[in-house]
Amino acid sequence: MAEGLWTTQVGSLPKSEELLRARSAWARGEISRDELKTLELQATRDWILFQEEIGIDLVVDGEQYRGDMVAYFAEEFSGFVRGGLIRSYGNRYYRKPIAVGPVGRDRPVTLEWWKYAQSLTSRPVKGMLTGPYTIADWSFNEYYDTKEAFVMDLARAVREEAVDLAKAGARFIQIDEPAVSTRPEELPLAARALAVVTEPLHEMGVHTITHICYGEFHRAYPAMLELPVTQIDLEMANSGYDLLELFREHPFTKVLGLGVIDVHSRRVESPEEVEAGVRRALELLPPDRIYVDPDCGLKTRTPEEARAKLRVLVEAVDRVRRDLGIKPSPPR
Repeated sequence: MAEGLWTTQVGSLPKSEELLRARSAWARGEISRDELKTLELQATRDWILFQEEIGIDLVVDGEQYRGDMVAYFAEEFSGFVRGGLIRSYGNRYYRKPIAVGPVGRDRPVTLEWWKYAQSLTSRPVKGMLTGPYTIADWSFNEYYDTKEAFVMDLARAVREEAVDLAKAGARFIQIDEPAVSTRPEELPLAARALAVVTEPLHEMGVHTITHICYGEFHRAYPAMLELPVTQIDLEMANSGYDLLELFREHPFTKVLGLGVIDVHSRRVESPEEVEAGVRRALELLPPDRIYVDPDCGLKTRTPEEARAKLRVLVEAVDRVRRDLGIKPSPPR
């Protein structure tokens, strides 16, 4: 029987009001780090169990212990200090890191969280990392003479984290590089840095993924196919699946992460429109080269909205699987 059309998520899931209040209280020194971590562990457990309940194939931990995707790693790596608040989009702000010395990794950053998440489920859990190019591009540099030197030092730090995840048993590792789509002219640098991260992972048999969203895809494609990963995860729903038309002219040669849920909209899609998006992708790629997920992380939505959107995603994919005779099975 055929396989494929695996369901997954890009990474982040929303935090509950209780957890958001606790994070603010911790920042003010009103509760201890251990008290906050207890709530983060419970929130991680709740999201893992929800994904199992609805039948997500490739699970994420939901990043309940993280804030911004760049600042989180910069605060854990050496060589950075915290900068001031910068607006990223909408009413979202983050503390833009500042490189003031040689950057590096002194200890594991996500390893224990991945181990905890994987202990809660028999389904594979993705290792989730921010890519070296994106960390550099979304930080200030007050130390390195060139951006390339900054990016390549970060690549070595991210590689250490990725290899530790792989050694612990992570078979799927995602290295997010959304900045690539905003600066397509620097894609060769991003590819060189990503190769530093993924080369040992491929030798270890890891399925490597990068996520790219909300940028100048028409300038970045088909050059993005040179990125040294197994799978490229792309936002599709928000842009009306326009990128699929580029695949007709230049065939997509990777495994595709197909974004079918608009994470910037509060509206919950119908199963019919998600199913239609999946079928459009099947005109160009076979089921075993498609993973189906939201356009991006769902942390900008409420927990209720995220759960409703994910239920629709699974329902739509199940409809297509039944029609094509695809048996649900864990990705390998």
